[in-house]
Amino acid sequence: MTVSDELFAPVGDGQEICFQTFGTPDAAPRGPLLLVMGLSGPMIWWPVGFCEALVEAGFFVIRYDNRDTGRSFRAEGRVARGDLIKAFLGRPVQAPYSISDLATDGIAILDHLGIESAHVCGMSMGGMIVQTMAIEHPTRVRSVTSVMSTTGDRRVGFQHPTLIPKLLRSPGRGREAYADATAAFWSFIGSPGYPTALDEVRARALDTYDRGISASGVMRQMMAILTQPNRSRRLAAVTVPMTVIHGRADKMVHVSGGRATARAARADLLLIDGMGHDLPRALWATFVRSITATADRAA
Repeated sequence: MTVSDELFAPVGDGQEICFQTFGTPDAAPRGPLLLVMGLSGPMIWWPVGFCEALVEAGFFVIRYDNRDTGRSFRAEGRVARGDLIKAFLGRPVQAPYSISDLATDGIAILDHLGIESAHVCGMSMGGMIVQTMAIEHPTRVRSVTSVMSTTGDRRVGFQHPTLIPKLLRSPGRGREAYADATAAFWSFIGSPGYPTALDEVRARALDTYDRGISASGVMRQMMAILTQPNRSRRLAAVTVPMTVIHGRADKMVHVSGGRATARAARADLLLIDGMGHDLPRALWATFVRSITATADRAA
């Protein structure tokens, strides 16, 4: 299987987004698939084995670091915790960038690769991004799979009450402290029905730290999430096939967010018992089947 080196796509003003591809376009009968990760997540949160399974299913797979994560550029603008609280309460605040800007970054990768349109799959904040791609760049999207995400409507997709302090808590200083904090957080939001081994969570956390983390970047991404618009009405105008996947045990984005997304877009809805806010290995085959079936509906 062909796996590219980590490459960079320009997004304007000298900024670049880091990405990587799996497979080759001429050996991908289902076409290109752009994977978009969520809050604070670099592209390595899409496991290599999962990407390889998608290549075996007939896709040319592209994963990338959103701005403010991994090896992609760091945006400007400071967001204080008080600003996040104001945004959470619905008060006016200034966001350094928007979900629309994050969607444009993904489209820039397609431009760089000369890809006219692609299937898109996004998790959590990535789901918000791919929904926005379908709304604002309709000719560039073939199908949408929105995973553990929501519409931007504040009445749905809310966090578990005990989660906000955990999101605002500092992970501490240093590599080991970051891994410990990450392991504790994911033990809370992960899938109770499909638990991931602690050493696997810590290993991913250490790789994430080594790849490059930005506490200020996470705050900017959180502000983009908190200031996003309600996409419900605009989702109704999306004409490409869409599937929504959500775990019934999700504490990060309540399952009501997935239900609302499917209802607004008239999309297929797959609810999974025991699934939280992660991508456990035991569910990879389920995800691949759903993404593939959605893409085939576009054909």
